[in-house]
Amino acid sequence: MDDIHRSPDVSRAMRANLPVVALESTVITHGLPRPQNLQLARDMERAVRDEGATAATVAFLDGQLHIGLNENELERLANEKEPHKVGPRDFATVIVEEACGGTTVAGTMLACKHAGIKVFATGGIGGVHRESSFDVSADLQALATIPMIVVCAGAKAILDLPATLEYLETMNVPVVGFGTDNFPAFYSRESGLDVSVKIDTPEDVVEFARAHWVARLHSAVLVANPVPTGEAISKSEMEPLIEKASKEAKEKGIHGQEVTPFLLQRINELTKGKSMRANLSLLLNNARLAAQIARAWRTSERRKVA
Repeated sequence: MDDIHRSPDVSRAMRANLPVVALESTVITHGLPRPQNLQLARDMERAVRDEGATAATVAFLDGQLHIGLNENELERLANEKEPHKVGPRDFATVIVEEACGGTTVAGTMLACKHAGIKVFATGGIGGVHRESSFDVSADLQALATIPMIVVCAGAKAILDLPATLEYLETMNVPVVGFGTDNFPAFYSRESGLDVSVKIDTPEDVVEFARAHWVARLHSAVLVANPVPTGEAISKSEMEPLIEKASKEAKEKGIHGQEVTPFLLQRINELTKGKSMRANLSLLLNNARLAAQIARAWRTSERRKVA
């Protein structure tokens, strides 16, 4: 893509070969209510900066892809009345309509591919839906085809986690448990499912990713970082609530891109706000880890040149 607007901070960091972390924006446009969405966007950027990296929130404004937003642009995005939810298939739509929108995991990864950013932090990836094995998030295809490091808290717990992990295995996407052998389930630290490998430091994540790509594999490295212990909700507490919310979605005829926002909102209501607190906590935790990995990546780049 030629028509990419990089913020001055992102442009400076990339010219100087400094660490940059991409942040998705559907959490701002579709994931959280106002004003929590704007506060979260600011807090995630601050978490990245506090760890010595430059934050690059990715979004579309007036049909132009932005890599990095200033304060006015963040506020505008957070308060857009009808923003698009932008995956890769939607790029042409928002460009032609000169529209605004938040990029999904897959949309952000595509933007990073064009912009040359190697590290990305999100909350939870999309995957295979419980209601239909044919409903598969474009996030999985992006992970299978775009070589970058993606930090998440596992897949969203509302999904079919075993099927999601099977898909990732089939597409040669390594799932790295950061300090854990167990795949996290978004709100919960454990799902009962294994990761591909356990790694304990940002530097070792970078070494692993380099080895993966040296082997001529072109998939992402997915780093699964459990939600902090203090905000975690047990799987046994969450599962009945997820089942209840999923049943309600089916009864209401909610489908497609509307399913995930409905389920997350309903689960927040059923947990009396606990799931929202867990969500905010894991997002900030992932932003911090991604910044540490981005720093380790740049350090390894400099050593390679030397």
